[in-house]
Amino acid sequence: MKHFPKVKVISAFCAVLMLSALMAGCASAPVKVEPKGMVYFNYFDTVSYVYCYINDSAEQFESCSADVAVILEEYHQLFDIYNEYTGINNLCTLNKNAGGEALKVDEKLIDFLLYARELHNRTDGHMNVMMGSVLRLWHDCREAAAEDRENASVPDIKALEDAAKHTSIELLEIDEENCTVRISDPHASIDVGALGKGYAIERAADFLSAEGKLGYVLNVGGNIRIIGTKPDGSGWVTGIKNPKDPSTIAVNITIADTSCVTSGSYERFFIADGKKYHHIIDPDTLFPAEYFDSVTVITPDSGVADCLSTALFCMSYEEGLKLLESFGAEALWILPDGEKLYSPGMEQLVNKA
Repeated sequence: MKHFPKVKVISAFCAVLMLSALMAGCASAPVKVEPKGMVYFNYFDTVSYVYCYINDSAEQFESCSADVAVILEEYHQLFDIYNEYTGINNLCTLNKNAGGEALKVDEKLIDFLLYARELHNRTDGHMNVMMGSVLRLWHDCREAAAEDRENASVPDIKALEDAAKHTSIELLEIDEENCTVRISDPHASIDVGALGKGYAIERAADFLSAEGKLGYVLNVGGNIRIIGTKPDGSGWVTGIKNPKDPSTIAVNITIADTSCVTSGSYERFFIADGKKYHHIIDPDTLFPAEYFDSVTVITPDSGVADCLSTALFCMSYEEGLKLLESFGAEALWILPDGEKLYSPGMEQLVNKA
């Protein structure tokens, strides 16, 4: 996550800012509702959209969207590993202080890190926020490749193996009573790219639900969270991108009151010696996972969906299906050859037409 200039907001009271390719084919509701859309550019290094499909006035929608933006901004700052902010100890602060004394942090950060530790255990370490030392090496190579494609290279295997020695979840010390956090190893660091955005979206969804704003949709960098249904009680048609050509749709599904998160090899990658290296790193091999081109997860909690889309990417379909069942979630796997694999419930969501 990077720091961006002051938030830029665009309000659109027309169907143009509907979910287009990500929610293509939405039928008009019988209830006369003018869709509203708002877009923000400075959270989680991506573009965030808020959509409204209920009869809120322009003023009500803008006020509600502004409240959502405040929530996203707060978690963006707490989870930022590249920048610090006045008056808070965030993940960047914790990483800089690795090996030092415990730091007082916001209770929201405590809650998140406890949640991250729980998901680490439930996924048998396939979602590990303490992978920062390994992910940093890949990040640096990706950044260098963007500057000089001809000399792009991958991290040295010995450097990766050394970095992996500093990724144990036990290195993260959380004191709930005193609201402090410490990273005990000076060479360890936190990276929440596989969880932070989804968790923040779910907190925004909690707010909207508490306000009775059913019929709102959040789209933060492609992470979709639907609160409620359309006014007629139906769901939205959501397009899952074709990983070989992300400008096209591989599958359309219909969903409501849930989240939809996709992890794909097409999202962030670089080419070195003719081979593509994407950003989803298998904790077992320390290299980009090669099982699938994309994994899409459907489950009510956006944080869980974010976590599982990464975890499933780094394990076989058979292993992933067992993990998925333990969470009561659904998924679509797209293999490098284009074959699609579905969980039983996911196949029922697919539009057959």
